[in-house]
Amino acid sequence: MSTELWLLLWSLPLYGLYLGAQSLIYRWRFGVEFAASARDSAPKPEGELLGRSERALRNFNETYVPLVIMLLIAHLADRNDPVVLWGVGIWFVARIVYLPLYLSGVQWGRSLVWCGVPIGLCLMFFGIVF
Repeated sequence: MSTELWLLLWSLPLYGLYLGAQSLIYRWRFGVEFAASARDSAPKPEGELLGRSERALRNFNETYVPLVIMLLIAHLADRNDPVVLWGVGIWFVARIVYLPLYLSGVQWGRSLVWCGVPIGLCLMFFGIVF
């Protein structure tokens, strides 16, 4: 299996980390009983930590689908070159570092790390197309 596919496989636990952080903070904030309900009248996110975790998860979801699509295209088209590998590596490392920075409220460092995400995706795109 290629390195890109290994990173795609390991992106699933990374996604679980983002989802787990949000759901654990949600349950901590509103209680397990409310989380198990139908939540027909769900309250707005209260507290900085819950809001940050929800925004971080939403941000992850915005870039995860393009990552998966490009990795599958690269694998199926046999375009696994170093540029694609660097792109997915940058995306992966940026995503690992981003969550704790976002949850802890580091402003400029979080934004700088986030810049690695679109850079990684762009590198992957150019590695596939050119």
